[in-house]
Amino acid sequence: QDIIQQLELRSPDVHVASFDRSNIHYEVERKDRNIYRKLLRAIKNESGAGIVYCLSRKRVDEVANRLKQDGIDALPYHAGLSDQERSSNQTSFLRDDVQVIVATVAFGMGINKPDVRFVFHYDLPRSLESFYQESGRAGRDGESSKSILFFSLSDYGKVKFLINQKTDPSEKKIALQQLGQVIDYAEGHDCRRKIILGYFGERYSGNCGKCDNCLNPKLIEDWTEEAQKFLSC
Repeated sequence: QDIIQQLELRSPDVHVASFDRSNIHYEVERKDRNIYRKLLRAIKNESGAGIVYCLSRKRVDEVANRLKQDGIDALPYHAGLSDQERSSNQTSFLRDDVQVIVATVAFGMGINKPDVRFVFHYDLPRSLESFYQESGRAGRDGESSKSILFFSLSDYGKVKFLINQKTDPSEKKIALQQLGQVIDYAEGHDCRRKIILGYFGERYSGNCGKCDNCLNPKLIEDWTEEAQKFLSC
């Protein structure tokens, strides 16, 4: 709609393909004090190249340095680096001189590397659209790839605090709605793919067989009677 409006197109033909990236395995892991060990283990389980997204430049530098100390070929990428260093690190990643790029969202747009095997979110993305774009940088060659979102409610509090610094009420409201959708994805028991595609208005039946919720369904219990007793009390 934005393209149609900006280019003042008159009755254009609109073709929308599926947003499903069927080769990506989606997973959410609880983020706790052992988060770095979980990240390191997840990277060691993957043989190909990958991207780790962090919320701040400080976190990017910290994670990249720790990975290097633990034997992972990793480089940082964020706006605080010089143009030359950013370009050099990006080239090293494209040429497979390093396995992992640890980055803020500044990295990824226009990156022509089809064989990225994994994208891990160390911190909470601000919207499902951002998450879809960033995780979608994995597996552009159609081969099996993995997306892991490390999630904790403390991250939700940090991002919400940043959003509340916005002065425009409508901008703040939209940002909080978008953050709520990310939380729904992270805490949801439904098929991850169904939640993502639903965000883009695409119907999906679920049971994809390629996400943690479908492969390992969470136990659902009937607490109706307990709830009735609580309400009666």
